[in-house]
This record gives sequence, structure tokens and C-alpha cells, in this order.
Amino acid sequence: MAKAAGDSPLMQQHRAIKQKYPDAILLFRVGDFYETFGADAIVTSQVLGITLTKRNNGAPDSSELAGFPHHSLDTYLHKLVKAGHRVAICDQLEDPKQAKGIVKRGVTELVTPGVAMNDKLLEHNSNNFLASVHQHNERVGIAFLDISTGEFFVAEGNNEYADRLLQSLKPAEVLLQRNLQKQFKDQFGNKFHTYTLESWIFDEAFATESLLKHFQTHSLKGFGIEHLRDGIVAAGAILHYLKETEHPHLQHITTVQRLVQDDYLWMDRFTIRNLELLGNGYEQSESLLKVLDNTVSPMGARLMKRWTLLPLCDIHKIQERLNLVEFFIKETDLRKHQQHLIKQCGDVERLVSKIPVKKINPREIQQLAKGLQQTAQIKLSGENAGNDYLKRLCDALNPCQHISDKIAATIVDNPPVAANKGGVIREGVHAELDELRRIASGGKEYLVNIQQREAEKTGISSLKISFNNVFGYYLEVTNSNKDKVPADWIRKQTLANAERYITPELKEYEEKITGAEDKLLAIEAALYDQLLVELQDYIAPIQVNGGTLAVIDCLICFAENALHYNYKKPELHDGLELDLKDCRHPVIERKLPPGEQYVANDIVLDPGSQQVIILTGPNMSGKSALLRQTAIVTLMTHMGSFVPASQARVPLTDKIFTRVGASDNLSGGESTFMVEMNETASIINNISARSLILLDEIGRGTSTYDGISIAWSIVEHLHHSGAAPKTLFATHYHELNELEEKLERVKNYHITNKEVGNKIIFLRKLAPGGSTHSFGIHVARMAGMPPSLIDRANDILHQLETKHVDAEQGPAGATREAAHLQEAVKNLNLPKMQLSIFDAHTETFEQMRQILTSIDINRLTPVEALMKLNEIKGLLK
Repeated sequence: MAKAAGDSPLMQQHRAIKQKYPDAILLFRVGDFYETFGADAIVTSQVLGITLTKRNNGAPDSSELAGFPHHSLDTYLHKLVKAGHRVAICDQLEDPKQAKGIVKRGVTELVTPGVAMNDKLLEHNSNNFLASVHQHNERVGIAFLDISTGEFFVAEGNNEYADRLLQSLKPAEVLLQRNLQKQFKDQFGNKFHTYTLESWIFDEAFATESLLKHFQTHSLKGFGIEHLRDGIVAAGAILHYLKETEHPHLQHITTVQRLVQDDYLWMDRFTIRNLELLGNGYEQSESLLKVLDNTVSPMGARLMKRWTLLPLCDIHKIQERLNLVEFFIKETDLRKHQQHLIKQCGDVERLVSKIPVKKINPREIQQLAKGLQQTAQIKLSGENAGNDYLKRLCDALNPCQHISDKIAATIVDNPPVAANKGGVIREGVHAELDELRRIASGGKEYLVNIQQREAEKTGISSLKISFNNVFGYYLEVTNSNKDKVPADWIRKQTLANAERYITPELKEYEEKITGAEDKLLAIEAALYDQLLVELQDYIAPIQVNGGTLAVIDCLICFAENALHYNYKKPELHDGLELDLKDCRHPVIERKLPPGEQYVANDIVLDPGSQQVIILTGPNMSGKSALLRQTAIVTLMTHMGSFVPASQARVPLTDKIFTRVGASDNLSGGESTFMVEMNETASIINNISARSLILLDEIGRGTSTYDGISIAWSIVEHLHHSGAAPKTLFATHYHELNELEEKLERVKNYHITNKEVGNKIIFLRKLAPGGSTHSFGIHVARMAGMPPSLIDRANDILHQLETKHVDAEQGPAGATREAAHLQEAVKNLNLPKMQLSIFDAHTETFEQMRQILTSIDINRLTPVEALMKLNEIKGLLK
């Protein structure tokens, strides 16, 4: 912003502060408003929909102006940050009444999408992660911090692993090196709000020093991250960024955890999207998370989301969860009791994170104490439970009895929201505070006594005592009674109908009362601040409580789901066989109309005998649902949840891969087929014996014969692969049914249907053997296509089927099959006026076109025109 001639001191101050925060919208406090100027004002007015005006009444050197009342900050700040903007909040740092010259101002907080702590900027059931990515050679270091809860994670791996974490944890903001911005967008897309930092910040020695200084340790071995060199760099960049954005109080970040790739069931971003774990991007869409998440606390909801995206791979830890879910199902009273207590705890993690920045209000402190009281009861109820895992969880709980009692003894039962207004501290906590309160309240009563006494003494019945900021308390006398005013009263103001007076006695009590109110507010503020300082020592144990309560909440939720929706305990084993009885899709099942039953199916995949299932069946018959439910049951098992099946033997699985449905990336210049091949290549190159692969309609993005050839060779490759991954392959290509005869571990199944007249009824039941048609025309009728179109399609289908000659199956026979089909299409009984590339008159029409093109209409005589017309007519004979 260039300096304008005759700029006011206020605008000079604004310019100086704005220069320190050039890439942020500066909310500049002026009186009761937050104002924005220039380019900031233009952006602010567009995002918030507020009026854009001009300063200096539209003079040539005027600049844009947009502002809003200071009490609306939370509302408008939320909108600016959600739109991806960084916002610097510039407040008045001194009382304007006492300021000499221009009021001192400074930025008190820089809010960005990744460092939001205000409740209105956060969703209670989702983490708000700030991520940092350090790309170094073929390795990527990545760190995630939720400043609102203190959760800090570090990971390291290849680009694919980093991509999976970014897509799963969905950070609100990503930090990266300035010179690697293009590389990041090429690798991970442009859907993230990014902020670039100088290269020197991404230095291992600097990052290590930052982390050691923050955690006050001599090494990082205690956190298990000392060997994650690139991850340490990413984590250090986050700590540096927080200090740069005016967030110096980070005592609630008490630990950092490692995210190890092999600890979790691998699902790439295609699988997360295809299985609709978090929805399909539409607001009203159903998702697995929506169906499973019936937790009662915000901590539990956030953990449930993480468990859904990062299921365990440790059989012992999974078994612990499953056993505790089973225990909760049996122990109804304990389950209900603990669930009720957890519900009353509030958002422990986010409440405790407000303590270091002193943004926790008296009501929230009281809620924290209530949460600690509930924690004590949860601990007590679980200590003698008949489950070792629950005993361990409850043993980790710390009721922090001392500080809980201190809060209860210090804060009043129904405190105000604002701590600076008084009325927060209990009576009996501080003797001087109690005395000042008596003076303040008693003094006001005394003023009433003065009024009554003076009215009786002077005979002025209308006498009243009032207060204003100019000369404090005063006695007001109407003009009709002013002759009754005693001589020792001091006149201070004359009005049209009255006069105002003060007395020495009135001034004395005024000073006493005013001084008492100021003093008691100062004492209350000091006592409240002292309580916050004491609470600092309890941040780490209260955070452990929050994490532990979240685990218990999630496992109780699994037990409730099992009871309400008839889920059964799966048997997780070290073998490779997957055997599901009466398996159902949990999301579709919940969306069915009342009274309608989901058609359950049995699924068996065994690398020794039935490694690959080729699944055929009509469109809309439920092939995709069958594929997805197989993966979801496996996933739910690894989360530690019971599953929608009457019986389930699930092998320990390391990776779930899916390729389900078309998904063009046209904006990225990729077709459906290209996306499909990229996703399939990712699967083929990463399989193992413990992988589960679900493929739906592979190859349909290209021509039929290319598609059949690719699908055929994919099945062969998976069958012959030494890993022998379990595979479900749904297809429209009935030619693939031939593979059952050629490959011993490939089996054909189809989804059954029943034809009634010219209609089809989908039975949605799995049966051995291949299917022979796709019933596409029936689906077109159900979709509401015109009857004439449907009749014509049936006619063409009948002609093609009667003229079709069976060809040798398999990739080698694809060319011969193409020739037969082309011949059949040539001989179709097409309408006479229809032209096609197979029309016998194509050559004749080309000759006619050439004759007409060569004619010069402007020079053509009538006789020549008749001759040309006759020539063209001759061509049609």
C-alpha cells in the first residue's frame, strides 16, 4: 500500500501493521468496529456479503472500506477462515480514554484455516489438522497437528503413503517449502489450502532443536520418532509456523505420536472413496461413518472417524477391542452407566487446550471439573470389571481430585460466561473480596437511605439520587422545589426543569463504592488467573483422560450397534480364508424402507480353492453392493467392531484395494479409462497374499474387445501371481465365464433374477455359475425411456442375437468376434432414411456431394441445372 499524501495517523498506523502481515486480511479495530481497507476490504465484502464503501467521501486518493461491529467477530471470522483466508486480528492495546494521541494497536492473533481454536470455526466431530509436508528425494516426511486438541502425529514414507494420509485426515491447511509448491500440487492435487515457507525452515538440525526445546527433552527417542528424519523436519516446521502466527502458548501439545504404515490396514484414496467411508462428496450422502458413529462425546466421534480411516493390523489389539465389545453387550448396566457418564463429560480435549491461551471461560472450567467428577465414577465402575482391557483403560484415567475440588470450591455454581464482569469466585475464598462485595452492595443500599433521609429532612418528596459518568452520584431536585435545597448542598448542573446537587457525604460513599467495585474485579481476575496457572499442571493427565474416554465411547458404540442392528462377533484369524455367512451391506440395509429385508449373501474366498470369483448378473442387481459389503465387513472387523453377518471368519488383511465405478478426472485431462487403468495398475503393483481386491467393470471405458482382453489378462495375472490375493471381479463381459474352465481357482457366480412376462425381478441372491445377459434394456425401461425407443432396442437386440455367430473365446478370438459382430450390424434392418458407415449407398452419396460442390450457382443456366439434376438422378438407379 503506497503512502498517500496527507494520510491520517490512523492510516499510517494501519499501513505499518499491514506490512508485517501482507498475505493476511487485517481486521483493524477502530472504536466498536473491525475495519478493513483497500484490497482487504474488497475481499472481505465479497466473502461476507457486506457493503463496500469509500473512505474520504470518494476523493481521488480514497481507498475501499468494509467493516462490521466488533461483537460480530466470531460470525464473520468463521466465514473468512472457511473461505481459506488468513486473518490478522488487530486490537486496541490500551484504553482509548487514557491514550495520549493515537491509540496503541497490535495483532493479538493470526487465524488461519489450520490454527483455528474458536468453537465456531471447528466441527465437534472432526479434527482440524494443520499439516506439514517435507518432500525429500523419494521420501516424504509429514506431520499433523490439531491445535484445538493438542494431538500431534508424525509419519514418513513414499508419496503414496503421504497421499493416503492427506486424503484420510483432510488437513485444513498444508505447509510446504516455497520452491516445492508445483511438485506438491502435481503429486497431491490442488484441493488443499497451502501456505509456503522459506527453505531454511525445513532443516533437520533446526527442526530437532525446535522439538527438543518445546518438549524440554534431551532426545526424541522417548517418542519413537528419532529415526524419522524427514518427519522431524515436517514437525519442526509446524512449531515454527505456530510461533510466527502469534501462537506462543503451546503447553497443551504434550506429546507426539508416530503413524506407522504397517500398523494399519492399507486403503488408498480410491478405496476410501469407492467404499464411501466418509460419503461421496454430496452433502446428504450416506456413508459408513454416519452409520457406525453413534458415539456420545465429541472425542469419541473424532476417534471413530480416525478408526474408520486407519483400521488396525495387529491381531491382538483388534481381539482386545472385539472382546471388550462382547463384554459390554453382556454387561448392560455397566455399559449404560458408563455411556451416561461419558456423555456428561463434555469435550475434554478441546476444553483443556484452551487453558494455555487463557481462552477458557468460567463455565468451561466448571464443565472441566464436572468431566473430572464423571471420570472418577467411570474409573471406579471399571476397576473391578471382568475385562482386562477395560481395567487397563480405567486404570489410565486420572480424576485429578485436587484440582477438581479446587474448581468446585472456587467457582460459583452458575458462573457468568465472561470472567472480567465479576461474580465468578465463591464467597469464603478471599476475605478482602468478601468485604469489598459487602461494601459495594451495602453502599448502594446506603444511597437509598440517604435519599429517603434527605427527602424527609427537606420535604422534597420527588428527590432522587442518580448517577452519570461526568460527576458521579447526584441529588436531582425539580425547579418547583429548589427553594427547599439546604445551603450546604453543592450545585453541579442546571437543567430545563431541574437542578442537580452533590453533598460531601454522597461523594464519600461514591468513592467507597466505585473503589470497591474496581478492587473486587481486580481481585477476582487475579484469583481466576491463579486457577488457570494451577490447571496448567493438569493438562497432560486430562488429555490422557480425553483419549481414554474416546476409546471407551467408541467400543460402547460398537456394542450398541451390534444390539440394535444384529451385528455378530467376527472370528479374526491368521489364515487366508474369508468366509462370510448372511453378509449384508450396513449402509444400504439402514436406508431400506420399513419392513423391507436386506437380501443377505454368503461369500467364500479361499486362495487354495476359490481365489477369484467372477461375478456376473443384471444391471442394478446388486453386484457392486456385494463387492462393497465384503470389503466393509473386513474393514469393520479390523476396527474392532461386530459385523453385519450371521457368522464371519475374516483373515488378517493388510490391504484392501477397490476399483468400483467410473470416475472421470476430466479437469486433470484424464478419461474414465485412463483413471481406471491408473487405479488398476496401483492395485496390481502392490498386492500381497493378505490383500483383498474388488474390481467392478474393469475395461468398460474402452472398446468391448480391448476391455475383454484387459479384463481377461488381469484375472490371469492375479491367478498366476505368487501372492494369490483374494479377488472379487464383477463384470458385464460374460466371455470371462470361460476362465473357470481354464484356471482352477477361478469360480463363476451370478446374481439371480426372475423374468415375469417382459419384466425382470432382481432376487439379489448369489448363486454358482455365470449369467448370460445384462438386461440393460430392462433397466432402460425402469429408468423411464420412451416405449418406442425400448421397442427399437429390443428389435435390434433380436436381430443381432439371431445373426450372431459364436467365435472362439478369449483375447485371441477378439478380432474374429469383432468381424462377426460387424457383419451382423451391417445386415441390420435399419430405417431407409438412416445413413451409416455400413450403408451400401455411401459411395453414391459421396459422388453426389462432389457434383454439387463443383457447381457454381451464380453462373448456372436453367438448362444446365436440369441436366445436372438428371445426372444426379441417374446415380440413384
